Order: sequence, then structure tokens, then C-alpha cells
Amino acid sequence: MESGLWSGAHMLVCQVWTAVSKALFAEFLATGLYVFFGVGSVLRWPSALPSVLQIAITFNLATATAVQVTWKTSGAHANPAVTLAFLVASHISLPRAMAYIAAQLAGATVGAALLYGVAPGDVRGTLGINVVQNSTSTGQAVAVELVLTLQLVLCVFASTDSRHTLGSPAAMIGTSVALGHLIGIYFTGCSMNPARSFGPAVIIGKFTVHWIFWVGPLTGAVLASLIYNFILFPDTKTMAQRLAILMGTTEVEKVVEVEPEKKDSHSSSGDTEVSV
Repeated sequence: MESGLWSGAHMLVCQVWTAVSKALFAEFLATGLYVFFGVGSVLRWPSALPSVLQIAITFNLATATAVQVTWKTSGAHANPAVTLAFLVASHISLPRAMAYIAAQLAGATVGAALLYGVAPGDVRGTLGINVVQNSTSTGQAVAVELVLTLQLVLCVFASTDSRHTLGSPAAMIGTSVALGHLIGIYFTGCSMNPARSFGPAVIIGKFTVHWIFWVGPLTGAVLASLIYNFILFPDTKTMAQRLAILMGTTEVEKVVEVEPEKKDSHSSSGDTEVSV
């Protein structure tokens, strides 16, 4: 009897670990791809300087690609602000959120390092780090990043909510990212993603006003989560359920069902992530 229980427990742990490790790698990969291609579009080649439209379209396509590749595995956050928003909405546990953010920052750093390594020295410049542009004040920069991230996270929730949509969210989330860049480039270079700002800053070693690209996006993400999940489309979770999800002590058995049975992934990313 004890041997059977031990075997079952070991199998459960292995399945949970497999699901979590795949999700973390997916976040690492998605963020690395996003930074490599997105920031790559910002590099100033002497023969063809990038336009705002070109940068916006490239970030759009990079986002859509990263989301399409990884959303069934991890939810394709690829952004600490999105992960924080899902944590506030009780769609993901605190331990998983922390692991996701660590994977995203690592992926962004590797993506930026790879771009730095392959770009010619006279083209690298500051590797597209986010800075406050023109005569924009720090307060205005924070406000702009807040609003840009607010619309992005609202779009992420709307695009991944199984109550309203069953298709891939890649195109709509990519469009939202492009929208932000068409406006935000003139103010801050447009971050909306602390990992996108963090990776190039680490490689270049320049963190001037870097805090703006954490405070603005994270605040906007929290506000978007509250608006979507508590005002526009509130769910029925009780406080006890939210606390259990926060600590990662509820619905772990769902992971066992998802892996071997290859459960239909049309559930929202939030539904999948709560299970671990």
C-alpha cells in the first residue's frame, strides 16, 4: 500500500515538474524572441534608419510569433507586467509568478546579448534601451507607460478569456503592442514590458531612469487587472479560493489531467496556470 502511494506521489510530482519546467522554458523563449526581434528593429543602420511604423510592425510580428508559439504551454506572458496582472486576478500562484518573471528576465537578457553579439559595433549604439525622449518629464513618462500597458493588459485578458473567445490571441495582442509603439516611441521609446527594458540595460550597463519602465508598466497592469476582473467581467471566486490560488495550494490535480489526456487548450491561459 505504501509503495503504491509513494509511486503515485512520485508520478504526480514528476508530472507537475514537467508542466512547470516546460512553462518556464516557454516564457524564457518567448521573451528572448520578443527582445531579439523587437529591439533589433530599433538598431540604426546607416543605410536605412528605422521608422516608427517599421518598429511598431516588427514588435507586432514579434509579439504575435512569440504568443502563437508558447501560449498553449505557459500562456505566453513574456512580460512581468502581464504576469503581475494575472497574479492580481488570481489566475496564477505567487510561486509560479515569481518563476515566470525570473524566466522572462533571463530570456530578455539572453535575447539582448545575442542581438549585441551579432550586430556590428557601429550599429549597436545603446541597443535600443528605453529612455525619456525629448522634453518629457519623468512623471509624464510614468503616466504614458501606465496607459500604454493598461491597454495592452486589457487586450491580453480579453483575448485569452475563454468566456468570450476560443481562438489564438496572437493577432490581437500583437496589434495592441503595435498600437502602444505608434504613440509611446515619441515619449519613452515604448516599453510596456519591464523585461524588454531590462535585457538591453543589463547588456549595455545603463540604468538611467530604468525605474520608470518598472513603475509605469506594473502600475498599469494592476489597474487593468482590477478593471477587467473586478468591474467589466468579475468572476465568482471567493476570498478563500483566491488565497489558495495565490499560495499555489489548489487544483494541482488539473496538471495530471492536462498532460496525459492533452486536454483541449481552448481554456484561457489563466485557467491553465491556476492548476499549478
